[in-house]
Amino acid sequence: MSSENALAELRLTTRSEHERIERILRLDQPMSLERYGAILCGFDAFLRAWEPRIHAALPERLQPWFRARRRGGFASADVEWLRAVANVAPVPMTAGLAATLPLGDPAEAMGSLYVIEGSALGGRVIAPQLKRLLGLDQGCGASYFHGFGGETGAMWANFRAQAALEIGGSSRDTVSACQSAKRTFAALIELFAPLAAKEIEPALSEPSTQIAPALLRAYGGADAQSGGPAPLADIHIDLAPAGGADDSPTLVELPMDDGADTLRMPL
Repeated sequence: MSSENALAELRLTTRSEHERIERILRLDQPMSLERYGAILCGFDAFLRAWEPRIHAALPERLQPWFRARRRGGFASADVEWLRAVANVAPVPMTAGLAATLPLGDPAEAMGSLYVIEGSALGGRVIAPQLKRLLGLDQGCGASYFHGFGGETGAMWANFRAQAALEIGGSSRDTVSACQSAKRTFAALIELFAPLAAKEIEPALSEPSTQIAPALLRAYGGADAQSGGPAPLADIHIDLAPAGGADDSPTLVELPMDDGADTLRMPL
C-alpha cells in the first residue's frame, strides 16, 4: 500500500463521522452568537486537552513543526473576545475523550491530526460567512476559523506530505492511523452532541467490520481469509463508525488547489 493510498483511506474510512459532525455543528447555516460561542468553547476545550498530548506523542524532530500549526490559541482568543466585547458568556465544555485518546506512536498521532488539520479547510468557507452574517473577523471573534488565511491550502499540502512520510506504505500503520482518526471524530461528536437539534440527530447504525483484502492479508492474521466478513474493494477500509445514519445530506466534493484532495460541503 502506498503512502498516497494511506491518505485516501483516512478520508474514506472517516466519511460517516465527518458527515455526522457536520450535521451536528451545521456551520454552513446561519446561527446566533450564542450558538457560535458554544461551538468555540467546545473547540477551545478540546484543543486545550488534545494539543499537548499530540505534541508529546510526536517524535522530537516533529515537535517544532507541530507547534507552528497549533490553533488552540485562536479558539481561546475568540472565546475571550466574545465574552469581553460581545457579552457572550462562555459555555462550560468538557472534552473528556480528548484526554484519553490512544496516541502511542506517530501513525496514531498523524491519524488524529488528520481530523483537526482537515477542519481548517472548512474555515475557508465558514470565515466569510461569519463575517457576512455575524460581523466577525480575524482578531474579532473568528480567528479560529480564519486560521492561517491564505496559507491554509499550503499548510494542508504540507501536512499531507508529512503524514505520508510518517505513515508510509505500512498496512499496519495505515490501520492504526485510520482507527485513531475515527476515535478523534468520536471524541468531537460526543463533545458537541448537546448542540445537535433533535430533529436531525442521526440514529445509530449497525457497525461494519469490513476491511480491505490487502490489509486482511498484511494485518489480519492467519484467519484473515476465512470466517470473516466479505471484503470490500482492494484499496478500501471500512472500519466500524462511531455512529452513523443513512439520512446523510447531499454533498458536493470541491477539488482543492493542489488537485490531491477534495473539500466536501453540503449541497
